[in-house]
Amino acid sequence: MEKQALLQSYQMGDLNLKNRVIMAPMTRSRAENDANAPTDMHVTYYTQRAGAGLIISEGSQVSSRAVGYINTAGIHSQEQVEGWKKVTEAVHKDGGKIFIQLWHVGRISHPKFHNGDKPLAPSAINPNADVYTPDGQEKTVDPKAMSIQEIQETVQEFKSAAQNAKDAGFDGVEIHSSNGYLIHQFFNKNSNQRTDEYGGSIPNRARFFFEVLDAINEVWPENRIGCRFNPSLHKIFGIVASEESIETFDYIMEKLNAYDLAYVHLSEPFSDVSDVPYLITDIAKHYRKIYKGTLMINAGFDRESGNKVIEDGDADLVSYAKWYISNPDLVERFENKWPLAEYNEDTFYTPGKEGYIDYPAYEKQRES
Repeated sequence: MEKQALLQSYQMGDLNLKNRVIMAPMTRSRAENDANAPTDMHVTYYTQRAGAGLIISEGSQVSSRAVGYINTAGIHSQEQVEGWKKVTEAVHKDGGKIFIQLWHVGRISHPKFHNGDKPLAPSAINPNADVYTPDGQEKTVDPKAMSIQEIQETVQEFKSAAQNAKDAGFDGVEIHSSNGYLIHQFFNKNSNQRTDEYGGSIPNRARFFFEVLDAINEVWPENRIGCRFNPSLHKIFGIVASEESIETFDYIMEKLNAYDLAYVHLSEPFSDVSDVPYLITDIAKHYRKIYKGTLMINAGFDRESGNKVIEDGDADLVSYAKWYISNPDLVERFENKWPLAEYNEDTFYTPGKEGYIDYPAYEKQRES
């Protein structure tokens, strides 16, 4: 059988990953209950995919103030911890490893999630995005600019959620600092127009993230903490990139070299930014030269391109999102060069089993 870079084991800190195929975090909106707690369906869904070298869970809100989508599973209540505990136990029993992604959406939310209160954000600037509320798709509003006290409280919410993740049996945590959500909003010059110590200069706009990281580090060792970033995100999730965007992420990556993190998880551009002169189109290649630790890359990879980015030395791990929705046995399909099953985008965020736990493994698909 052909030797593939994706299928080789990898030593990530003190964790040995059986392969380099990572299940990326994906919102699936299946926590359809008053507690927003994981259910038995979550147990099945993640266990089906335990063949990944590492599973990174869907974004899990760190507090009730952090929510911005319906039916997303949180990590801030005891009920949620108990639900996630069933997931981690099942994944571990099947030989898998699993991190949880800690999530705060910031301004990508709606007052209907917050008893009529405005969502929190670095500045009171409307992202003009769509959000799914209990009453369907609605437009975002002007958020509330966070006070210093609210910033400090949010840092503690991340720390508390990190402790809950440890209690739930996760192997580590990923800080969601990407895709236009709260931490990314602090990074971005167009969404963060503060004039205090959390705005203005690049170090000031990165301050909130490093305070969150240091707080989580009081609960988890550095080598069980991952961070996710999307440096060239532009005109998606309310983010409009600026001339300082790449410089900001260069600063963050350079500073992260002082930490012994599990990994840094980067996304290639979500849209064509080749005509934006101040953005870069090859994220892995650019940041491999800056960041010295484990680099995970995401967005648009298949088996061939995933193997190549590792062989070229531009990444250590490759995360897959949509292909992991429709191919619970993605590692085995790569190994045997079996065809991939197509996913149905109409069922990405809908309630119930359809499009969630009913995608068969290749052998069962072939039998039927």
